[in-house]
Amino acid sequence: MPDQPIHTLIVEDGAAFAAALRGYVESVPGFVVSGVARSGRQALSPAPRGRLDLILLDFFLSDMSGLDVCRALRARGSTLDIIAVSRVRDLAMVQAAMSYGVLQYVVKPFTATVFQHCLERYSAFRRQITAGPAGPVGQRDVDLVLSRLQPDGSGMTLPKGLSAATLDAVVDHLRGAVRPLSAYEVAGGLGLSRVTARRYLEWLAEQRLVTRSMNYGHTGRPRHLYLWRMP
Repeated sequence: MPDQPIHTLIVEDGAAFAAALRGYVESVPGFVVSGVARSGRQALSPAPRGRLDLILLDFFLSDMSGLDVCRALRARGSTLDIIAVSRVRDLAMVQAAMSYGVLQYVVKPFTATVFQHCLERYSAFRRQITAGPAGPVGQRDVDLVLSRLQPDGSGMTLPKGLSAATLDAVVDHLRGAVRPLSAYEVAGGLGLSRVTARRYLEWLAEQRLVTRSMNYGHTGRPRHLYLWRMP
């Protein structure tokens, strides 16, 4: 069964930036823009908008703060996911946002790539919850879900012998590929041994961050191929 689209409301009082956000959202597969609110009051309006899953919330609106919007939503019992978009570079504000269930806090200004990766991580977070066990979960299940919100899943503790820096290099290499790659190709592109490259690739496959397939097109042993699976 295909993933359901993520219906998104953009709350941003700047026309140009709201248009940019719409473009960013629409460029990521699986996301649909359900509407754009130009003020906090408009975002909180009871006017029907259809289904909503996610709010991209500017935290410095002209009529009220993003925190005020969060407070009002939670007071109504809303469980909508929220990603804060703010030029406020204050850790106290970040902490306050998180206290109202904000999942991610993106600091302005940012590039399209940064924001698209943010949405990709949120999408992976939702998929992980859907794919998780229906019954009681263990600590590893919880860690796996929360890791999806971190860049490249780096919230997970890496196995002994794997480094975050090399993992980032492997992920960047896979992201830039237009087709599945073998461990040999990744190793050659990054100056790693094939054994080392395969360890990272297999770990990413275990975390379901890459898809692993077999290539039987060559003589001898079939090769594993790895493709970055994030949207």
